[in-house]
Amino acid sequence: MGMTTDGLSHWQAETSGEPLLEVTIGELLDQRADELATKEAIVYSCYPEFGGALDIRWTYQEYRERANQVARGLMALGLNKGDHIAIWAANLPEWLLIYMAAAKAGLVLVTINPVLRAQEVEYVLKQGDVSALFFMARVRDHDCLATMLSLITPGTKNGEVSSERLPMLRYMSLVGAPPTGILEQEGWRPTLFREMVAGSAQVSEEALRERQASVKPLDPAMIQYTSGTTGFPKGAILNHHGIVNIGMVFSEQWGSRQDDHGCTAMPFFHVGGCVLAVLASIYAGSTLHPLIAFDPLKTLQVLSTERCTTFGGVPTMLLAILQHPEFSKYDLSSLRTVVSGGSPVPIYVMEQVKERMGADVAIVFGQTESHAAITLTLKDDSFELKSSTVGVPFPHTEVKIINPATGETVACGERGELCCRGFLVMRGYYKMPEKTAETIDSEGWLHTGDLATMNTHGYINIVGRLKEMIIRGGENVFPREVEEFLIRHPKVADVQVLGVPDKFFVEELLAVVLPQEEVELTEEELRAFCKDQISHQKIPRYF
Repeated sequence: MGMTTDGLSHWQAETSGEPLLEVTIGELLDQRADELATKEAIVYSCYPEFGGALDIRWTYQEYRERANQVARGLMALGLNKGDHIAIWAANLPEWLLIYMAAAKAGLVLVTINPVLRAQEVEYVLKQGDVSALFFMARVRDHDCLATMLSLITPGTKNGEVSSERLPMLRYMSLVGAPPTGILEQEGWRPTLFREMVAGSAQVSEEALRERQASVKPLDPAMIQYTSGTTGFPKGAILNHHGIVNIGMVFSEQWGSRQDDHGCTAMPFFHVGGCVLAVLASIYAGSTLHPLIAFDPLKTLQVLSTERCTTFGGVPTMLLAILQHPEFSKYDLSSLRTVVSGGSPVPIYVMEQVKERMGADVAIVFGQTESHAAITLTLKDDSFELKSSTVGVPFPHTEVKIINPATGETVACGERGELCCRGFLVMRGYYKMPEKTAETIDSEGWLHTGDLATMNTHGYINIVGRLKEMIIRGGENVFPREVEEFLIRHPKVADVQVLGVPDKFFVEELLAVVLPQEEVELTEEELRAFCKDQISHQKIPRYF
């Protein structure tokens, strides 16, 4: 299949090559543990500041065993198949274990950006019907534990909670390093992750096998919140089938190998991390080297020390690495390929990656609603083609460009809205049937909201967005959400948030604020109002 022959922008699904997998996330991990038991699966290194706590080298067998133990611990909490649990943390090892364990236990994992603040986290926990939360006590300058304590009423046992504002929440547990003195304090506290895992002794391995056997590929596995065309973030429901198979087709088209060592700076809460890095690595049977959070120097250390062959990150990460003053000190000769996306990748960045890092660049395009990806450039594509397009659709994927007003497919080269159909389309938005119907039409086409063109060979160029979303450093920011927050300031009469060009982040936020009459309002007051209430990427750079 491929391009139609009628001159229209319509790519028909190619079904040659690898068939779609009919397995769950947990089953895929089990397969790799059976086949590659002693091969390294997950490696954390170059973090001496944690005193050895992050010197981790799990084989596939150890990965599975730890995930199974965590899954039994989750079941011991009384969580039933289909219940929602959330993780609000950086790329810690516990994140990966909860991800795999939730999949095995048939739970739906709600992912939360670790930089979100009180109001935003409360919205996700409530709208997402979260029963159990796993979170870091502190992220940078944000006291996450204090935030959660302000939202809940402690129960009779550590970890147990109730909340009028979060009616479904029943349990809280800390991941990462516990706060100083928390074990010595009297009275209630969240459990520590290891305490939750210790509860696994109450659940047999047979009970877990039975639970995992009840999980099917089309069952929901994850809810990720994304800004949309209107209103507050919507929870995209992603299923095992979509996550596993995007991992498969991405790995196949990118040319992943079993002997690869892939370093990822992409956050796990994002499909770029949990699907394109974590799941693609499991499918390939390769070794994944995650960074807790992006840091250009730490990235250089991991790439060099571990002799990594691949790296994944958004363009701003690539720029930060290339511009780091110690770049020349590190040997990156093992690096073969860098995959990037999230925002356009300038040709000079690709040239610099090739010249100074010795690696080819692959460009991926997609969105949360498509389980991460829709298109990918091919290995033999020129830099010019990669800088002007985002590649061709994945196998088993149908793509067309339509006139937004009429719904008709446009001719090749004409701009219109990019739509896709196939296994990659999300199940819908959680508890938002009307928003789902606006995004996925009656014929199963996902309307991406992106303006694009398609050439006669199926290569797609993204030329704009129907939606007003701002993409800052690969992060989606919706102006209305920021406007509705700023308008609550008592001195603000009106506000409009716009995206403006930025050399580093591609786009930055500009807030045009109209003060109330006869009132003085300073930029400092507005910044203070934003602090600890909305995440840093949503705070306008310019007022």
